[in-house]
Amino acid sequence: MAEEQKPKKTAEEVAADVAKTEAETTKLRAEAKKAEAEALKAQLEADEQACDLEVALLALAKMKEKDEREKLDDKYRHVYQFVGEVNEAKCTTCIKELTYWHRKDPGCRIEVIFNTPGGSVIDGMALFDYITFLRAQDHEVVTMCVGMAASMGGILLQAGTVRRMTRESYVLIHEIAFGAIGSMGKVEDQVEFGHKIQKRVIDIFVQRSNLTKAKFVKNWQRKDWWLDSDECLKLGIVDEVV
Repeated sequence: MAEEQKPKKTAEEVAADVAKTEAETTKLRAEAKKAEAEALKAQLEADEQACDLEVALLALAKMKEKDEREKLDDKYRHVYQFVGEVNEAKCTTCIKELTYWHRKDPGCRIEVIFNTPGGSVIDGMALFDYITFLRAQDHEVVTMCVGMAASMGGILLQAGTVRRMTRESYVLIHEIAFGAIGSMGKVEDQVEFGHKIQKRVIDIFVQRSNLTKAKFVKNWQRKDWWLDSDECLKLGIVDEVV
């Protein structure tokens, strides 16, 4: 039986089929572009999330480092850095911080590091007495010279339970210096007061050192007596050189 022949499409039908195919192709291309755009969007969002995660991890790492550094800070280790001139403001600030540690952590070990050219004897003696008070309250107070402990700084160094200095540090000891003005009577009173303080200072050094009072006075009278770490250790001005 002869194969039945399909009727030939008219030009209009062929054109319609072509148009339909082109429309379907255009639709498929549009869907492909849409899918591609959605994939790109998803990738960008994933990249953004990854970036946000990386930023968050970096921020967390910085916070952790900051926290670790803060925990290692001197104030959390009960270490006070006394740097610069001995005066009312610095001594008051130091005493306030030491008081806080004393009340917060009774009996804790405290370290006061001095790098000072000296200064006010009265203000310095107030700090000296407070460190002595802390020792009486069962605190081990380590005083340490880094750089120099000159004049009043050398006296403050003597306040510690243990007195230390670094190898290349220096201690300066000299007679008490002050200015006296006013009437002759007032000047004489101030000189008398100066002698009284000076006797106290001599006692502070002699009590903790290997020096006799006579030898100490001979060495500091009318001159600046600079001592290196070896000399300080030998004379008992410090207990340890670190």
